[in-house]
Amino acid sequence: MHNILTIARKEFRDGFRNRWTLAITAIFAALALGIAYFGAVTSGRVGFTSFGATLASLTTLGSFVIPLISLLIAYDTIVGEDDGGTLQLLLAYPLSRAELAAGKFLGHSAVLATAIVAGFGIAVVAYEVMMPEVRTLAAWTAIGTFIFSASLLGASFVGLACLISVLAREKARAAGLALLVWFALVVLFDLVLLAVLVISRGNDIERAIFPYLLMLNPIDVFRLINLVGLGNGAGNAVFLAMAAGHVYQIGVLYGALAAWTLAPFALALRAFQTREI
Repeated sequence: MHNILTIARKEFRDGFRNRWTLAITAIFAALALGIAYFGAVTSGRVGFTSFGATLASLTTLGSFVIPLISLLIAYDTIVGEDDGGTLQLLLAYPLSRAELAAGKFLGHSAVLATAIVAGFGIAVVAYEVMMPEVRTLAAWTAIGTFIFSASLLGASFVGLACLISVLAREKARAAGLALLVWFALVVLFDLVLLAVLVISRGNDIERAIFPYLLMLNPIDVFRLINLVGLGNGAGNAVFLAMAAGHVYQIGVLYGALAAWTLAPFALALRAFQTREI
């Protein structure tokens, strides 16, 4: 455990030293404030709107940006060390492959979680000043849920990035695979599900299984955690229609997101143990 924490601390410090953490924090804060203030520009006005609409917009923003940044900061976790000729040196120390991978996974996840808390925290302070309805326990609970689930979403894609990094033999190939994974899960997955639902005209069988198919994508689980309680009026009617009125238990959703966090990393560990160096 000591070795894992040592590697994690190193990765976390490197995140600050390379300005990754500060840059990601600034990106999250700027995008969150921009979405909140200019979210209603299509209706001919600017300024902070309702809390529900703002949270729905932030959830949509997080669904696109957090997976991409997670993959970008972690896609070279192992293959980068291999390309740089430092992987063999690291493993020459009294350090197992599992400890090295786990330390890097925890370090990258901590960097991302820190950026999410700090970046969206800055936006929350602005909301507190400009939006009186945010000064309630219910709003704070929703904000806390959003930040916690966003951190889990980031960790799940860090795990996927670790898996890609172990399987790829070159950094360029790992980067390409990371972008393909992002495109498949962020864009194609829901598009395919929606197309099938439209073509089939939403028969009873497909309406029964569609709510569970959404659990096969960590991004959709994240969206369900944050959007279900907002209702159709928050601009998420199309997404909620795909759930076919299914009642999701919050514990089940968090369990699915936790599984998406642990399963890809477990596969990465297994693949790393058999990787030739």
